[in-house]
Amino acid sequence: MFRENDIHSQNLVSLHARRRVLQSCALGFGGLALGAMGQEVDTRTNPLAPKKPHFAPRAKRIVFLFMKGGPSHVDTFDPKPALTRDDGKPPPFELPRVVFAQQGNLLKSPWKFTQRGESGLPVSELFPKVAEHIDKLCVLRSLHGSNPAHGGALLKIHTGSDQFVRPSMGAWVTYGLGTENQDLPAFVTICPTLAHGGVNNWGAAFLPTYCQGTPIGNASQSAAKSTVQHIASPKVDLRNQREQMDLLAKFNDDFAKQHREESVLAGQMGAFELAYRMQTSIPEVQELSSETEGTLRLYGIDDPITENFGRQCLMARRFLERGVRFVQVTHSDSEVQWDQHSDLYVGHTKNAAEVDKPIAGFLTDLDQRGLLKDTLVVWGGEFGRTPTSQGNGRDHNPHGFCMWMAGGGVRGGYAYGATDEYGYYAVENKMHINDLHATILHLLGLDHERLTYPYGGRDFRLTDVAGKVAKDILA
Repeated sequence: MFRENDIHSQNLVSLHARRRVLQSCALGFGGLALGAMGQEVDTRTNPLAPKKPHFAPRAKRIVFLFMKGGPSHVDTFDPKPALTRDDGKPPPFELPRVVFAQQGNLLKSPWKFTQRGESGLPVSELFPKVAEHIDKLCVLRSLHGSNPAHGGALLKIHTGSDQFVRPSMGAWVTYGLGTENQDLPAFVTICPTLAHGGVNNWGAAFLPTYCQGTPIGNASQSAAKSTVQHIASPKVDLRNQREQMDLLAKFNDDFAKQHREESVLAGQMGAFELAYRMQTSIPEVQELSSETEGTLRLYGIDDPITENFGRQCLMARRFLERGVRFVQVTHSDSEVQWDQHSDLYVGHTKNAAEVDKPIAGFLTDLDQRGLLKDTLVVWGGEFGRTPTSQGNGRDHNPHGFCMWMAGGGVRGGYAYGATDEYGYYAVENKMHINDLHATILHLLGLDHERLTYPYGGRDFRLTDVAGKVAKDILA
């Protein structure tokens, strides 16, 4: 992160010759674009400073609990009695023109659904702990997308586009709102998958680089061993780093006085200063020794089955309560994920057991700390699964699936939209991925049509040229 001791001043002085290049860098344009949004904060000198939303927000922060691979809606939160009735029969409807793989007859869910809470919303026995919070959940039953392949679908849910490299949802939120803690990144992704788009799923693309997500490990590492790469220098201690930073700041200040480059240089120094501060702030968030035994049990960290995802969720809470704006937590592994083309019962049973208690504990903890009311929790995958069979599994289904939200100003104990009687297509209050993104931004106080960025001759936005807010889900 920093150079070794005994920096030669002539090397730093040589930086002066390259200062004019900064005049056309992305950070400079980013500051101008943000200024065009009408924000009152001078984001050119401190681009991560908190910014006023377009209107009063219902949520101040967001956490996305991402279930990679595509959990089956008809086996979790969208029961289909007709599917049980007609189990084994050929589907009485036309399949999509393009399917991911060959499909067989109808396949009933191997799990029972029970009405839970005062709302009476049905939940599969896969999620007994989450079911205890059903009156907090707004179940979105009519999601649909455009891509039946993991790669395109992951990019779509994260960036709004399945064909081009576009800024991620977290990057757009960072761009629009900044962060409330200048010692931590605005956007953190915990144990993200490196497959199917990889860094593009948390990248900034053409947005300013400060909008980029900061990964904490990746899906191939245990949460206990995951941290920001190169978070500390093994050769240069903090005192010497501070001296280097101060010297660089002096050179920048001298140059700025001569060439009026205060905003660009301040932005660059802001990035360096954040990296410097993260050396102590990030490890502190990840250190769980200050948590009580009761809290660790609540998240399932005392159980080897739930320990890994529970640790991720607890870290997410610690980031959120310290002012990080957008946190993503990914459940994924290299063997099973949620992608059950075969062995549906074995795979979904394993996956649900790993996340059910941690998610329920996370919701309980947020609620007890008073954070849930202004934290938007989003749960789901890149698509759902077909009600038709592939042996004893299910194929990818982007045409109709479900996600849920909690907290952050959404209606609890409420089901929005519907798929058809078998669960293949969204048919009522259809909610495209663009609509999902528009609704998320709305809950955060951002108008998705006004949150734009000029690039390549046009204004871009997360929802592209579509998207409508699902106002019926607002509390």
